[in-house]
Amino acid sequence: MSSAGRKDFQGQPAVALRAPDGATAVVLLHGAQLVSWVPAGGEEQLYLSPTTRYGDGQAVRGGVPVIFPQFSGRGPLPRHGFARNRAWALAEAVVRGPHAQAVLRLAADDATRAIWPQDFEAELTISVGGRQLDIELAIANTGATPFAFTCALHTYLHAADVLKLQLEGLQGAAYEDHTQGGEAGQQWGDVLTVVGEIDRVYHGVAGALTLRDLGRRLRIESQRFDDVVVWNPGPVKCAAFSDMPAADWQRMICVEAAQAVVPVRLAPGSEWSAMQTLIL
Repeated sequence: MSSAGRKDFQGQPAVALRAPDGATAVVLLHGAQLVSWVPAGGEEQLYLSPTTRYGDGQAVRGGVPVIFPQFSGRGPLPRHGFARNRAWALAEAVVRGPHAQAVLRLAADDATRAIWPQDFEAELTISVGGRQLDIELAIANTGATPFAFTCALHTYLHAADVLKLQLEGLQGAAYEDHTQGGEAGQQWGDVLTVVGEIDRVYHGVAGALTLRDLGRRLRIESQRFDDVVVWNPGPVKCAAFSDMPAADWQRMICVEAAQAVVPVRLAPGSEWSAMQTLIL
């Protein structure tokens, strides 16, 4: 039976979506963070750390954190901004035709203005159906002055074994390598593999990516995001995390749709939106 409505997840308010064909998703109101996506007839596609922390002010390790209004440390704000640590409001949870959909919103208030003195409204729309997931992020400037921001959908994908995984479609793309202090490089081969820590921001990626894992082929598309972030902490950094098992670096990879390098600039009254799509 299809459904869309509120539920409890690890003691946190959440929204559960179930499409008519059985595809499901779970979204926390905290951070508007997607923490589960199971395609119709399939298995869980996202990684969620079994030791992550939940609650006010916490950044949940896994799923799809919403990064806004600053990507990483690229600016004066707290790392990755504040959207992932704030309570969002559920605007809509419905089933329409073959899809189940949730819309969540975050608007500026005194707490956000104390960090970033701008008036904005962020809207995240998550839609599931069949073997496809769509995540759309929209940002509106509701104030009287222009502002600039960077953002990302920090997508943690489950991996059967990250050492056997291949990511295709980055050939020819320039990147910043943050394991080497931001050193520039270029992806000459078609296939990216992971042998340890990786932290790259690829610029101007044209076309879809394909993630090949044991028994899985996942297509990753984006619209209006200019960058792709590929991240895995590797064994040393993962062992130092308090919210992730030491061995779990081998069970995940982040492939993030991002606007990280060139900020989006919004005039008063204008809006920007972009989307990431995953297809199994």
